[in-house]
Amino acid sequence: MPVLEVLREGWTALAAAVLPVDCAGCARPDVALCHTCRGELTGPGYVADRPPAPGCPPVTAVTEYAGRARAVLVAWKDHGRHDLVRPLGGALATSVAAALLAGPGPAVLVPVPSARRAVRARGEDVVKAMARRAALRLAEAGVDVPVAALLRPARRVRDQAGLGATERTANLAGAFVARERVAAGLPCLLVDDVVTTGSTLAEAARALTAAGADVRGAAVVAATRRRYPARVPINRDLD
Repeated sequence: MPVLEVLREGWTALAAAVLPVDCAGCARPDVALCHTCRGELTGPGYVADRPPAPGCPPVTAVTEYAGRARAVLVAWKDHGRHDLVRPLGGALATSVAAALLAGPGPAVLVPVPSARRAVRARGEDVVKAMARRAALRLAEAGVDVPVAALLRPARRVRDQAGLGATERTANLAGAFVARERVAAGLPCLLVDDVVTTGSTLAEAARALTAAGADVRGAAVVAATRRRYPARVPINRDLD
């Protein structure tokens, strides 16, 4: 684990010990993540409903993007709750394990890159940090899954909030570029925190495929559930 990440986790743990903290999911006092909200992030992983964006690969998730799970993800991503990277990394590890079981074999984890302005505001690329934590959790379970930051932003995009599926697809067209020399021929599994319309994952898959990579699917913590039941459970849990 990078030194800066170790120091950040140590500082976060120290701050949580001496400063008041509420549960990120339900605001229960004096606990970073209560047992009930932690349970929202526990598997088993499942194959998510197919997002509407053309080109989005098959996606696995561990929970629906709603309620307490959504509150936890928003707190982690937008409100500086770095103390949540460990449970979210565990949740992503469960999703990755499900994707590997459902897919054709081993793959490299490729985090969807955050916008440069978001990285500056948050102090780190939070999805990359979560992917590394997931890889550590998988390694503890005897599954060696490397993380490779093969994608980078190619241009600025609008804030996706409030945009529909078609608008998101247009907004993200050509937004990412991949490292061709490294990606060529590499089996890849995209990882992100959330999938809603699938536009971001579709664009990331396009960029990797254009560089010659073999995109085998995607794994996320939470997925927006469509208005028809389509969960296919996969019995693999990495609590």
